[in-house]
Amino acid sequence: MANEANDLNAPAKSTDGIPFWNVNIPKEEWTDHCPDYLSQVDHYDQAQLAVKDDEYQAMSWQEVKVIVRETNRLELFKRYPSELRKYRVYVQKIKDEYGSVMNFILKQRLRWQDLNPKGSPFQYKEDICILFNDWPYGVDRRISHLVVWTKFIFAEDPSTGDLTAKARKEIQDFVDATFHDQTKKDQVRFDGVSGSVEIFWD
Repeated sequence: MANEANDLNAPAKSTDGIPFWNVNIPKEEWTDHCPDYLSQVDHYDQAQLAVKDDEYQAMSWQEVKVIVRETNRLELFKRYPSELRKYRVYVQKIKDEYGSVMNFILKQRLRWQDLNPKGSPFQYKEDICILFNDWPYGVDRRISHLVVWTKFIFAEDPSTGDLTAKARKEIQDFVDATFHDQTKKDQVRFDGVSGSVEIFWD
């Protein structure tokens, strides 16, 4: 049992036995001990950091839809291992400078002075901000990840902790008006020469 416990508590390693904090960086940068910015990552992130970039399989559009629509478990999204490492470095820097990631987002990305909504959900544009994800997940490169930040809170069903039907309709109406009405529905085209993508909805 002791050996099993030690195995569970041991740091994750790559397929060829490299500790997770030394994977995907030049050998001359390897260290004997885990750096501070990676010392608190959970086993889930350790396992991801232990994967070599050339072994990582980007998530397809179909896989993305399954997570969002069927599981509603956004924690299942992963980043490219080397991008996750850079993200952790970045997060540590932000925490040191701003105290928390949220403080940074509010002050530098959203430029909001407070989180007090002016009106009801989606009533005023001042309560909404749409940004690209600064650190997108490890999905097909043709997929863009937009984040809709809001000052208002959506109603939840206390028995499930999930959004109410009314809240879901409010979100869907916003998506339809903001994105669906601005592009062609049920269609996607990828230009391999220019790299341009036409968003599709289904």
